[in-house]
Amino acid sequence: MNAHDRFVALHQPGTPLLLYNIWDAGSAQAVARAGARAIATGSMSVAGAHGYEDGEALPLEDLLATVREIVRAVDLPVTVDFEGGYARDPQALAQNARLLAETGALGCNFEDRIVAGDGLYPLDEQADRIAAVASSGLFVNARTDLFLARLMAGENPDDPALVELAIERGARFAQAGAKGFFVPGLADADLIGEICREVTLPVNVMMREGVPPVAELAGLGVARVSWGPGPWRDAQARLEQVARAALATG
Repeated sequence: MNAHDRFVALHQPGTPLLLYNIWDAGSAQAVARAGARAIATGSMSVAGAHGYEDGEALPLEDLLATVREIVRAVDLPVTVDFEGGYARDPQALAQNARLLAETGALGCNFEDRIVAGDGLYPLDEQADRIAAVASSGLFVNARTDLFLARLMAGENPDDPALVELAIERGARFAQAGAKGFFVPGLADADLIGEICREVTLPVNVMMREGVPPVAELAGLGVARVSWGPGPWRDAQARLEQVARAALATG
């Protein structure tokens, strides 16, 4: 079994792959020492570590350089938050995905949000975009922002009507070559369970306040759990706290 197949095999409904997201080679090594089975970046975390805002503000060349450093630093599969792939049209996306694959990364998150725009890509267009990224050989964890958009707008993301749309997207994304389905923002256990039952792809849930604990998510059929920007935010807050205390002694 090659490295890609081993990574695919880590996605087992009921025994979720736990991805405590990192942002550079040093944080990757720390999480590896903690017993991780794979390493995952978060786009906000990587951008913030370089002094950029989220949303593809970090230049693609800098992202690729960071991923190369992470791959070099750990002997684990690496998956990268690729946001919207730094392009809209499939040809440019395919090229960017090949560049990412050449770093040694095995997978990527790829979202349906229009970066620096409004709303989500139409279903057929996003399916074509997923197919372009998948042509690189990367494990494409296709993310829908249906729920996260609601959450970021200060509204309730746990809406059964959104679940129906998500299931439709999950089915189409699978046909396009996605290998995973990411539903950040969703927290309701019943709705998570419905998506796990209705979508053929391994389902990824992002931990946040209100999301069931990992053991319960496993019982619902979740195959992958990630923490998004939470670890980076916690590390930054702790660093600032310790620095304030140290500087206050001067």
